[in-house]
Amino acid sequence: MIRHDWTQAEVQEVLDRPFHDLLAEAHSVHHDRFDRNEIEGALLVSIKTGGCSEDCAYCPQSARHQTGLERQGLLSTEEIVAAAREAKAVGATRFCMGAAWRSPSDRQVDAVAAAVREVAELELETCATLGMLTAEQAEVLAAAGLDYYNHNLDTSPDFYGEIVTTRTYDDRLATLANVRAAGVSLCCGGIVGMGETREDRAGLLAQLASMEPHPESVPINLLVQVPGTPLHGVEPLDGLELVRTIAAARLLMPRSVVRLSAGRESMSDELQTLCLHAGANSIFLGEKLLTTPNAGPDQDQRLLDKLGVRLTSEPVLAR
Repeated sequence: MIRHDWTQAEVQEVLDRPFHDLLAEAHSVHHDRFDRNEIEGALLVSIKTGGCSEDCAYCPQSARHQTGLERQGLLSTEEIVAAAREAKAVGATRFCMGAAWRSPSDRQVDAVAAAVREVAELELETCATLGMLTAEQAEVLAAAGLDYYNHNLDTSPDFYGEIVTTRTYDDRLATLANVRAAGVSLCCGGIVGMGETREDRAGLLAQLASMEPHPESVPINLLVQVPGTPLHGVEPLDGLELVRTIAAARLLMPRSVVRLSAGRESMSDELQTLCLHAGANSIFLGEKLLTTPNAGPDQDQRLLDKLGVRLTSEPVLAR
């Protein structure tokens, strides 16, 4: 039974289960809903880089952090479509466009919408992450054929103020509501390894699992520590906590695609394998996620070959 009334205490109980019990149950649910030997490949491209006015403690694109990142204006439609063609050539079925804005102007949304139309003609799923959207802007992107909008909650409501002060949790929820009302699917997850507790991770998952319907795509990111950001030097998260988080996400949101997102470049094959076994069934392809490193195509293919896992030729659908 799919629930939308999970409490934080109930999610904490899931996360606290003996590791092997949690992993076995999550894998069973995953096997019932998806082909466990197929994963979705997505590719994320930064279409506007740096200069963001937000103060997100993890983000090298904040203008408030001295990370040495070179700013780049919005790419042209032609440049975005060329990147989408390259994404399709390496096996991606979803193309994600990320712009470092707090909230785009209507003119900027129109420019992205034009790119969305052309990327969709390549028979790729389209996804965008542009910051906060008004209801009208969400409608423009929906009319252009946008399939997914990414807007992460980042962490639990209780820990959120330690990570971001320039945008409230309610601001994030309002954008998600605008996107959902426009008929665009949600890509919404968070980041682990930012110094939060397991209780905070339970709070994040409870928020996600309370949405009705659940987000169609749930990215679980492991913090990539970037020099110059406030979170550089934070104690790294134990890898098994990442596995627990993914397993719990699979149990709470059984029909959602759970993406093993940022941080894979630093993960061992064994840790990535545990995450896939726990219920992750999507990865980002390519050597870069916006501005941070990602496991490259050779490393990805070597691991998938060892596991007998293949990239899907069609978008992943839950049974």
